[in-house]
Amino acid sequence: MVLALLTAGSSPTFAATGWGEDYEKAVAQAKAEKKMVLLDFTGSDWCQWCVKLDKDAFSKPEFKSYAKDHLTLVNVDFPLHQPQPKNFEGPEREA
Repeated sequence: MVLALLTAGSSPTFAATGWGEDYEKAVAQAKAEKKMVLLDFTGSDWCQWCVKLDKDAFSKPEFKSYAKDHLTLVNVDFPLHQPQPKNFEGPEREA
C-alpha cells in the first residue's frame, strides 16, 4: 500500500531520518519488509508549512520510531531555487 502525503516542503532532517528518493526501490523494499510506502511531495526551499511539518512531526522520536517499524519513506521534492537531481524526469520549467 502506498500512502501519499501532499505537503510542500522539507528540511535537511529528511536525509537523516531514512527518507529516500527512489520510488521503485522503496516499493520493492516495502514489499519485502511488509511495510507501507509514505510519499511526501515537497518543495523544500519555498514552503513554511512543510518546515513546520518536519519540525512538529517528522523530526519527533515518536514518528521516527513508528516509521522505522511500519513505513518506507520517500521524499519527492520540487524546490523552486535548487537544482533537481540529474535522474529527475519531470517537465522542464522556465527559469
